[in-house]
Amino acid sequence: MPAEEGKTRFHDLDLNATLMRGIAELGFQYCSPIQAQVLPHTLQGHDAIGKAQTGTGKTAAFLITIFNDLLANPPEGERFLGEPRALVIAPTRELVMQIAADAADLGKHTGLKTVTLIGGMDYQKQLNRLNREVVDLVVATPGRLLDFSGRRDLYLDHIEVLVLDEADRMLDMGFIPQVKRIVRQTPRKEYRQTLLFSATFTQDIINLSQQWTTQAVTVEIEPEHVATDSVDQRVYLASSEERFRILVNLLRSDDASSVIVFANRRDQVRRLYERLRKAGVSCGMLSGEIAQAKRTKTLEQFKTGKISVLVATDVAGRGIHVEGVSHVVNYNLPEDPEDYVHRIGRTGRAGATGTSISFASEDDAFLLPDLEALLGEPVRCEHPPAELLAK
Repeated sequence: MPAEEGKTRFHDLDLNATLMRGIAELGFQYCSPIQAQVLPHTLQGHDAIGKAQTGTGKTAAFLITIFNDLLANPPEGERFLGEPRALVIAPTRELVMQIAADAADLGKHTGLKTVTLIGGMDYQKQLNRLNREVVDLVVATPGRLLDFSGRRDLYLDHIEVLVLDEADRMLDMGFIPQVKRIVRQTPRKEYRQTLLFSATFTQDIINLSQQWTTQAVTVEIEPEHVATDSVDQRVYLASSEERFRILVNLLRSDDASSVIVFANRRDQVRRLYERLRKAGVSCGMLSGEIAQAKRTKTLEQFKTGKISVLVATDVAGRGIHVEGVSHVVNYNLPEDPEDYVHRIGRTGRAGATGTSISFASEDDAFLLPDLEALLGEPVRCEHPPAELLAK
């Protein structure tokens, strides 16, 4: 690849050849901003704290760090089952599965073995995979990881690299006490490399990062625009009664080929899903109350186009990386404005354009000022077009 001013090439980073082959096959040539800033430090073994939104390349940044480190420092002596060398903790099952899928692509030529541990799936099947051969990297949700370590099916005292992904989300979901228990089972922070990533830097996150890291490099990637330019953002002023009619008419329009509809709570998602099914809309549901096997199947059906509409909560939506989503609909405005950015980031990906439609009703329009403060610009509200209001 030709050198370009202001850009870092992956092959300038002196990476392991088998890892470089996986990077090249994925078509990665130049580092994203967070990769360019963090990799020169983490590849030298330094701890790092990264602030970055989803979709900025942070997953590849920490996976490249892990794989290169494990390949550069082969273990001495005999290895045993259930003793991984690297651990990634993430808050949701979907995110764990997405990280593992990225690890499979990046590390396909390295010979390193990755195992996922997530709740809602058969424990024995996961244990069988863990015991099939020595494992290098475990990607897990906190609760299921503690299940395995508590039963002594997994030992964390050989962890060389620890990654905490979406630390702010883990804090919001009440996982931090579990994460603290996990971290205490790993080697002391002076004897492991620790990478922590978060979309926001609250004081709580800063305090945790100081507890868990040593002289960490801090990298903050502020998005050029908080909400992506490739998404046409519309806010429709609609009463609570009108929302459903507008949504159904939108879903029946020709340009709504692949749509994710977000609601704030599990019960709202369930009711909306049931109403859409009754209205003849082919759709799937993703929320924490759905069994993991069913969630995986639903996501696969959405990716392959067997269903064109997905109704989801924010927790489930964080791990959705599907190309070609035409529309994101905020049936309820999110209570945390950061979630708005994550939601609309599901469309307009990989150079494509997309549309986000948010409903501002009497029960949630008060959330608009906080959203405008985050976006740094006023939100233009409009009345929905007549065809979407038609009965």
